[in-house]
Amino acid sequence: MIPSRTQATLAGTTGGICAVLLALLALGLLSPGAARPQSTSVQALPSSSPIAEGPGGRTALTRWTRRLDPSDRGLARGWRRGGFAGTGVSVPNVVDPYGWQGRAAQANFDGSIVWYRTTFNAPTAGAYALTFQSANFYAQVWVDGHPIGSHIGSYLPFELRTQRLSAGTHTLVVRVDWRNPTAQEHLGYHRTWFNWGGLDGEVELRAIGSSVLSDPSIQTTLSEAGAGTGTGAGTGTSTGTGTGAGPNTTTTAVNPGGPNVPAVLANVTIGVNVRNEGASGRPIAVEGTLVHGSQTIALAFPEQHLAHGQSTTVATTVSIPEPALWSPVSPNLYQLTLAVGDESSYSARVGLRQLTWHGGQMYLNGQHLTVHGATAQEDALGHGDALTIGDDERIVSELRAIGANAMRTQHPLYPELLERLDAAGILVWQGIGPVEGAANWYSTTPSLTAAAETQARTAAIVDRMHPSIFAWNLVDEVAENGRDNAEVQYVQDMTHWLHDHDPGRMVAVDVWGDHPPTHPGRLYAGVDAIAETDYSGWYDHPGNSPTAVSAEISRRLRAMQRTFAGRVLVISEFGAESNTLNPPGSPGSYGFQSALLARHIRLYEADPQISGMFVYLLRDYPLVPTFAGGSIHQVLPHVRLIEGLDQKGLFTYSGQAKPAVGVVARLYKALSPG
Repeated sequence: MIPSRTQATLAGTTGGICAVLLALLALGLLSPGAARPQSTSVQALPSSSPIAEGPGGRTALTRWTRRLDPSDRGLARGWRRGGFAGTGVSVPNVVDPYGWQGRAAQANFDGSIVWYRTTFNAPTAGAYALTFQSANFYAQVWVDGHPIGSHIGSYLPFELRTQRLSAGTHTLVVRVDWRNPTAQEHLGYHRTWFNWGGLDGEVELRAIGSSVLSDPSIQTTLSEAGAGTGTGAGTGTSTGTGTGAGPNTTTTAVNPGGPNVPAVLANVTIGVNVRNEGASGRPIAVEGTLVHGSQTIALAFPEQHLAHGQSTTVATTVSIPEPALWSPVSPNLYQLTLAVGDESSYSARVGLRQLTWHGGQMYLNGQHLTVHGATAQEDALGHGDALTIGDDERIVSELRAIGANAMRTQHPLYPELLERLDAAGILVWQGIGPVEGAANWYSTTPSLTAAAETQARTAAIVDRMHPSIFAWNLVDEVAENGRDNAEVQYVQDMTHWLHDHDPGRMVAVDVWGDHPPTHPGRLYAGVDAIAETDYSGWYDHPGNSPTAVSAEISRRLRAMQRTFAGRVLVISEFGAESNTLNPPGSPGSYGFQSALLARHIRLYEADPQISGMFVYLLRDYPLVPTFAGGSIHQVLPHVRLIEGLDQKGLFTYSGQAKPAVGVVARLYKALSPG
């Protein structure tokens, strides 16, 4: 059960409450017609899930039986009904997390077919929803032998509904096909990491009640409450879309600020989609609370009259005096609970923070912000991308070990990891669009462009409650002004959509630093932040002297600043591969990596026009089994690298810290904490 009964107290006695209210009336801060401050209890439906955010009443389905089907005979044999033997596994799961190297690696990367089955209990008759956080790559789902839907694409959650089920035990079967990564690319899903196959995300079940709450949103703007004369009260208004929306004024807890002490006021707008699943039309009212410590803020949404199957979005705005703001230094979180009586609920841990940007600089809660961290892949030795809670905590601890206040990712993160980054105060540059990989834009047809937009919108809607995310990155390593009009149109359309639907975050694009534009084209119109890769000293001129490498880094910085003057500028990737196979101090050695990273960091830190930097990368991870370092062998033919592994990490794949961890940590910890 998610706690939601914390109450806000205005005074210790009835007489004290009356005195406060009379004082507010006398000051004109509370009109006789306005709602009085009140404690509100909103109950969330009990859930059993490792993920805090989501609808109430969820149960995680973790124990499954797994059966490989390399010859693709399961469909003909009727396995959709669940009549197959197999191995007991826990989900999230990938089929062979150790098969990234050696003889089995290529077959594992090329993919196969796997079947999963489990049973669940329906306590009452009715329809049920199944939520999948991720399945790589093509998933088909049956309940009691009846198909309920399918989905393509990993790292994207999807929900499927059953027809009305009888009370009792039911069989759930999932077939996952992750064959042919090249075909996946042709469908618009690209990855520059290993092609793990299976149910790599959580699977959850919930009953569908008479109403459904989904797709919440939150926006915070800060203002100065001004000098007080002893006591002040915040007010809020509620608005909604659809029939019946109207104003609704509420009052939050009293601000106990002292005389002539300016206070911060957080104006928080929360929206949620509500759908009537009842048998007939009826009025539906959403209520909610925001809770932090002893502070409870009531949320009252306008009542809506909805026909059967009709949905609408309702929103409310409350003003919160002296809020507990979220930042990397103080990652305060509020418990948000929304509910429609006892028929549906939605919960999340949210942070109140305002991100703004102008003149090429970022500001968080009015304070200048710079970010420094590393790119990380959701990949763990022995688990692939089916991360455990321990794997999530390891990523956070490694980021802390290097003094990072931010992380960059090339694809949407699992919710469990995002929630831990929220709690740790680590900002996230979140990739949500296709991963190009050095200008290889694949979504060149109208249908593929539409799929790319759907992918980006889905990720943004799912993840927008997380305060850690500060930028939506639309494309990875775009070259010059885009490959074709399809790429340009995708970035333009999604930039407009994100500005309309999530104005509190930046829209970003990652540029391939080897081929940046000299003049920004239409693709960059409206984009707020630009990131560029810079592998000076590794892919580019690794044999140059330190002085020459520094000069090349500075030259590229000046060119970037000329082209994108006035934008927020970030270095998205820099670094070098390293291991113990190369002579000390030579390219490919630990010493070479440490010295090169230090050179880059010092130059970026000294440039006031650079707002952030991300080492590539946090931990080594497997790619295509035949990967041998890429183009580095054209300039360093004798460098020795481990086949199949990207070794630019600060940590090895097994988790050992390389010497560069200490070097980066010393430099990062000297920077502003953000």
